Amino acid sequence: MIGDRWGVTAEEASRSYPCDDFVAAPTLQAWRGVTVQAPAEAVWPWVAQVRLAPYSYDWIDNRGRRSPRELAGLPEPKAGERFTTAGGRQLGRIVSVKPGEQLTATIMGSYMSYVLVPAGQDRTRLLLKVVSRASRLTAPGLSVGDLIMARRQLLNLKRLAEGQQQPA
Repeated sequence: MIGDRWGVTAEEASRSYPCDDFVAAPTLQAWRGVTVQAPAEAVWPWVAQVRLAPYSYDWIDNRGRRSPRELAGLPEPKAGERFTTAGGRQLGRIVSVKPGEQLTATIMGSYMSYVLVPAGQDRTRLLLKVVSRASRLTAPGLSVGDLIMARRQLLNLKRLAEGQQQPA
């Protein structure tokens, strides 16, 4: 499908993700990934902070409100909590979490898993898989739209996590 992969290897696309447990026979599957030059412990707080803001194109999905650029010291996320806030609205819910390793949520009929995979000393692969039972007519458009927004989100999370690693 158009826009179904960005920044992932064939091996990463073929692995199992927690979101796979929530959607049998998805019509949309999309994978995104980025290498972060920071250990998973530095990346995880930024993934968990998606609860506060979308971290993609704030002018589109956050009504121009800037996603926080400092860690807020949030408690660990828990299943059942809201997933994110966009434009002042609370959206989605967390369905599965393993702190430091994965966060899986549902929003607008889709399920997504953020997975952190250690990739050597002080490097982490931040992977995102999205699955949905969207109609076969709308799935390609959703895949491309998600590619644009998720790519920006992962690159922002990467930049923020890497910035925390620089000496003061």
